[in-house]
Amino acid sequence: MTSSQPPQHRAPLKSLDDALVNLLAHARPLTGVETVTSFAADGRVLAQDLVSALQVPPNDNSSMDGYALRAADVTEPGKVLAVTQRIAAGHAGEPLEPGTCARIFTGAPMPAGADAVVMQEDTIEVGGSIHGVHIQAVPQPGQWVRRAGEDVLRGAVVLAKGERLSPASLGLAASLGLAHLSVVARPRVALFSTGDELVMPGDVPPEAMKPGAIYNSNRFFLRALLHRLGCEVSDLGIVPDKRDATLAALKTAADHHDLILTSGGVSVGEEDHIKPAVQQLGSLDLWQIAMKPGKPFAYGTVKRDAGAGADAAKPCHFIGLPGNPVSSFVTFLLLVRPFLLRLQGVEATALKATTLPAHFTLAKADKRREFLRVRRNAAGGLDLFPNQSSGVLTSVVWADGLVDNPAGSTIAHGDPVSFISLSDLLA
Repeated sequence: MTSSQPPQHRAPLKSLDDALVNLLAHARPLTGVETVTSFAADGRVLAQDLVSALQVPPNDNSSMDGYALRAADVTEPGKVLAVTQRIAAGHAGEPLEPGTCARIFTGAPMPAGADAVVMQEDTIEVGGSIHGVHIQAVPQPGQWVRRAGEDVLRGAVVLAKGERLSPASLGLAASLGLAHLSVVARPRVALFSTGDELVMPGDVPPEAMKPGAIYNSNRFFLRALLHRLGCEVSDLGIVPDKRDATLAALKTAADHHDLILTSGGVSVGEEDHIKPAVQQLGSLDLWQIAMKPGKPFAYGTVKRDAGAGADAAKPCHFIGLPGNPVSSFVTFLLLVRPFLLRLQGVEATALKATTLPAHFTLAKADKRREFLRVRRNAAGGLDLFPNQSSGVLTSVVWADGLVDNPAGSTIAHGDPVSFISLSDLLA
């Protein structure tokens, strides 16, 4: 029997690279700036270049415990020099007379006239009427001396605007005397889940769960991931699968946030109200991305109320993630993470991959680009988690990285593959 219904044409799948380019095109950096203490700036993004007002080290200093001297005074091993002074870190010495040396300690400034340091292991103290030392090795000018400004020059940009601060960079800022830093305001993110099947852990014991009910795992890892990216998170909980409840949640969230992030509810099912609700309040693009795990992804905007203050003219971003936990987790790392970093002014958001040998086989190619959960082994290769289903969250807990496998590609044991470390993506 011939159907009278017109044929349904599915939109072509969008590549992950194209989806990311399109998404980042909407990520205009936030303009808000905060001043925070350097102690509280870990993970924040610099709002302006950090320019050094001094040079580091401030003067030539010793990189060893030993003796500061003139290299020209010691032309052969065994030379004895009188020790005329002792210089500790934080204390300045007197100019060094020819034919003498100074006992010096790591970090102490070099006395005027000295041009080298002999470490104490290459010396022997002399007793008797003079306080001297045998120099057992012939020094070269400049040895064991850290030159003034060799780390940082006065006026140099040591940390650039848009750089995400790390523990090391905070130490560098402190070494320049900076107790406070100017950073980009935290992105304000409203997080909620949709689905009447979702139950919060602790509300219902496992033995009392109704058929079809599941615990809301996505809410926990998404909230943690947002916090790691420096976001200010408003957890709006689980929104019932009702149009009016979805509209109310979106309206409330849009007025006070930069991004609304949801998981689930972006398919075309009749109980999924996110799509029509976002379209009613703004705009929405539904993308089918050629990636596995993942595929359904939504980006849109929600208009703010006229009373939302300075933000009223700018709509709030909306991103809808797939509901399956592994799909939601991986899609967040590959798309939402760079989007949030770009909102904070970070330009370098590209994935960092290394090449490692596969110690597994993947005999069946997929038409989508795959991100396989793997773990490095003691032999220097990668093991594959046996169940790559998008609902198996244990695969992400077990894994320490993802193999980025191109569409249509099989993998033989020993093949070089592209490995992305989860520690990089979770930082």
